[in-house]
Amino acid sequence: MGEIENKKYISWPVLAFMAFSTVIGFDDLIYNFKNQGLGVITSWIILLSLYMIPYSLMVGQLGSTFNKEGGGLSSWLRGTKGDAWGYFTAWTYWAAMVPYVVESANAVVVGIGWMINGDNSLADQLTTSKFALLTFVVFVIFVFIQLKVKNLLEILGTIGGAAMFIMCILFIVMALASLLMPGTKMATQPIELRTFVPKFNLHYLTTIALLIYAINGSELVAPYVTRMKKPAKEFPKAMIFLTIMAAVLTIFGSFSLGIFFDANNLPHDLKMNGSYYAFLALGERYGLGKILMYLYALISVTYMSALLAVLLDAMTRMLISDTGEKYMPKALLKKNERGLPVNGYLLTAGLSAFILILPIFGLKNINLIFDWLLQLNGIISPFVTCWIFYAFMQIRKNSQKYKAEYVFIKNDKIAYLVGFWCLAITFAASIFGMIPQGDPSTFEWKYTLAINILAPTVLIGLGGVMPWLASRERKKEQIK
Repeated sequence: MGEIENKKYISWPVLAFMAFSTVIGFDDLIYNFKNQGLGVITSWIILLSLYMIPYSLMVGQLGSTFNKEGGGLSSWLRGTKGDAWGYFTAWTYWAAMVPYVVESANAVVVGIGWMINGDNSLADQLTTSKFALLTFVVFVIFVFIQLKVKNLLEILGTIGGAAMFIMCILFIVMALASLLMPGTKMATQPIELRTFVPKFNLHYLTTIALLIYAINGSELVAPYVTRMKKPAKEFPKAMIFLTIMAAVLTIFGSFSLGIFFDANNLPHDLKMNGSYYAFLALGERYGLGKILMYLYALISVTYMSALLAVLLDAMTRMLISDTGEKYMPKALLKKNERGLPVNGYLLTAGLSAFILILPIFGLKNINLIFDWLLQLNGIISPFVTCWIFYAFMQIRKNSQKYKAEYVFIKNDKIAYLVGFWCLAITFAASIFGMIPQGDPSTFEWKYTLAINILAPTVLIGLGGVMPWLASRERKKEQIK
């Protein structure tokens, strides 16, 4: 007797909103506005049209091709290049998350500082070593909480994420509406065509990585491609809609920042405190005092705390479960009675401590440490994104072998070239991202360059050490 399958399809607008939640955030607008001023609007337009659209659509084909493996990045490399490539991809993906969770812990500390003080005085209250220690304490606390009350944090993360999106839209709408108030004008002057054109120089090249870091993440929705009723038609719609939403947010969001901040004379600590400055200025414009700033701080701390704990658990579990005995020492694969990879958590915590310790010997204040962690994310995250384009190029080299319900660009040669274009841009951005901003003659610049090279080398290089340790372990067991 035949069984009728009631398959629940996911619509393209829903998929677009799911992807959007993993891509652009309010802080991303702040970071890149600090780097490029209002010229970032042109950069966003170029990047979204020539990079994000093909990037998202390539992810769609990869997710469709490897739908039985769950659509994960490491499974794409394992399916095209073998187990060793799959392991190293999983390792680098995990390594890229280490600076991200440290940055998230930093953001929690900064947010708590604003909630307690109501201003930016945290930078004056903490030395670099105290800031690092406090960040690590926050880090450990949320690892512990995640082990005990996982569902609570996932719920808080979902609520906080939705609230962050609402606050972002609220800021843009209220900021633009404030221009209609009598006597109100843009803080950035003059407003003319050249104001929106970035200066294409070495400084500009060093900032591209952070733009790419801001928009990556659409690969997280890849497994849902095969849950669409008509992937070939609906998935491109979802990704184009995603790009339109990202364009609206980045273009109008960046312009809104120009209402309150003079793009020609930005605060030195804008990346660390800019979100709070923005909502503080917005509240004062509307006669609300610090209400909006406190509301944003509460939402930000809630969301970042939940995100931090969930990411710590997810990234460690992913690494341990996605590698296997062949490539990892048994000590790291060991789980406790609840099935939790405790030693994996210790490795994550240890490397996070390493990242926190690195800058305190050469960077003189917590603002510089915060900015450096962002730059480190801009180096490692785009490097990992390169795997996506490399995997796409592999399936287009042998399209007869790798069949998919959704195909991005029917012509294999053109598709391969588009994949190579994205790979080249991303890899170049990662390399240029290593170059610090500021005066190259200073010790601070040289020290930053050194740790920009050292940190990725250690994080990614350990991925080559683990299989060697596992191999030695097996040999010793055979001798016994």
